[in-house]
Amino acid sequence: MKKTPLLLGILWVAPCLLVACGPSPETRDDEAGGTPREVTVERRDISASVRATGIIKPMVGAEVRVGSRISGVVQRLYTEVGNPVEEGDLLAQLDATELRARSDQALAAVNMARAEFDYAESDLARKRELVASKVAPRIELEVAENAHRVAELRVSEAEANLAYARTQLGYARVLAPISGVVASVTTQEGETVAASFTTPTFVTIIDLNRLELWAYVDETDIGRVEEGQPASFTVDTYPDTDFQGTVQSVYPDAVIENTVVNYITIISIGDRQGKTLRPEMTANVTLFLETRENVLAVPRRALRRDRGRYLVSVVREGQIEEQEVQVGWRDDQYTEIMRGLEDGDVVLIEG
Repeated sequence: MKKTPLLLGILWVAPCLLVACGPSPETRDDEAGGTPREVTVERRDISASVRATGIIKPMVGAEVRVGSRISGVVQRLYTEVGNPVEEGDLLAQLDATELRARSDQALAAVNMARAEFDYAESDLARKRELVASKVAPRIELEVAENAHRVAELRVSEAEANLAYARTQLGYARVLAPISGVVASVTTQEGETVAASFTTPTFVTIIDLNRLELWAYVDETDIGRVEEGQPASFTVDTYPDTDFQGTVQSVYPDAVIENTVVNYITIISIGDRQGKTLRPEMTANVTLFLETRENVLAVPRRALRRDRGRYLVSVVREGQIEEQEVQVGWRDDQYTEIMRGLEDGDVVLIEG
């Protein structure tokens, strides 16, 4: 009597275990969906393109950090982030009281040196007359000539000092070297800046008309990318707008991240179509290569990559063989086979 509940429990659990251990409908469906099918290798035209991700960057010289070449106190700041500026606009003014005094002092020194030169010049002319009439000895003429040369040198020195003082005074006015938009401001009125070793940055200006696209192209595709090839891209801000561009250059150094090797490809940006592009926007890029006609090709799904090799499964005389192939150009669906297969061969792809 005590064994009856246990026996009933076993009889109830056994069918459940059989159901649980059997293949689920999802597994059977997946296996059925993954059945390979045969495809005949044939010739076709391939319009190759390369897809990559990219980032919009300022061109060289399009982003400028503006600062002061002298030390001083920021007296006035005339701009803020987001303001458009033109080349030559006044961005900041440093306290120029001391610099202006030095400039005035240098100007006074120039006037004094010129007065001394004028006196030396008139004295030299007088001594020449006296020596010519033999009223004064020649030694006095030599002394006058030497004094004239010294006075002339002092004028040159004073004028150089004045030019330097005025240049330093001009540095108190921080001007925009290019036209663009203010991207950052890193100072404020009343702040003391020191230009001892490096120029302190006040403002960063970016010329939004001088941007380019950096496309990160995979190492397997970079060999097909050349200068002058057309390209198009979209950015998340304007997903429905296709911007056009042209390949300008390919950086020789690789960018390696998580064992993935990419090469930076510089693309010029064409018509903006009235849209505003900004640095660091991410882009989805398509580089258009040339069309190859009548080439041997297989569906891209027929290829597998193993340790740098490309393999396909070939059906020969009812047997499946692994065949290494050399690939060429590719488009969205097909890949060119340069070596390893012949026209009419049969390969397997997943169903």
